[in-house]
Amino acid sequence: MQHRTVSDVMTHDVASVRSDASYKAVTALLAERDVSAVPVVDDAHRVIGVVSEADLLRKESGQPDPAGHTPSLWMSPGNRKRAQAEDAQGLMSRTVFTARPQWSVVEAARMMDRHHVKRLPVVDETDRLVGIVSRSDLLRVFLRADRAIREEVVRDVLRRTMVIDPATLWVDVADGVVTLRGQLERKSMIPIVERLCRSVDGVVAVHARLTFAFDDTRTDEPLESAR
Repeated sequence: MQHRTVSDVMTHDVASVRSDASYKAVTALLAERDVSAVPVVDDAHRVIGVVSEADLLRKESGQPDPAGHTPSLWMSPGNRKRAQAEDAQGLMSRTVFTARPQWSVVEAARMMDRHHVKRLPVVDETDRLVGIVSRSDLLRVFLRADRAIREEVVRDVLRRTMVIDPATLWVDVADGVVTLRGQLERKSMIPIVERLCRSVDGVVAVHARLTFAFDDTRTDEPLESAR
């Protein structure tokens, strides 16, 4: 059982710009590629920053409003400086979180969630840009067909990992929700089977309606007779 990797879901033909790319050139590239951000790379194609639509919009929000009021009262000095920038060097966010192609989609999702970012440039072992992965890319695993999910549960979870005869259980998958019914040999096997099923890419939830033949979780021992 193996999670899909970042390389499986990422955009390989990733758009990027150099630090001297003009404001209008960056804006045009975002519109042309229908993306909301673009990595900024150096001469060795290593990522040095990211310019997003939010970075570009600071220039618009930094303009005086129709009444002539300036944004100086609510914009930080750093954002005010970026609102006045004319190229990617001045516009970009310099704190960049990246992913590796061999990461599982779970690792990438955790990185995005931990740092509250919408995308991760993907770099190789030399830190050169090789792709980009977004939230929507990671969510594609939930588009897997129910039939494919069931096959993986039966083949990899039950037969290979747990060495359970799939014929002894009833396995159903509907809209990514796995339902298991039947009897297992030991009670301790139930949470393990549930956890392994949840780890299958595309599984939304697991409903385990399982019973057991033997309760091997009891630890109570008969008390020794008083002497």
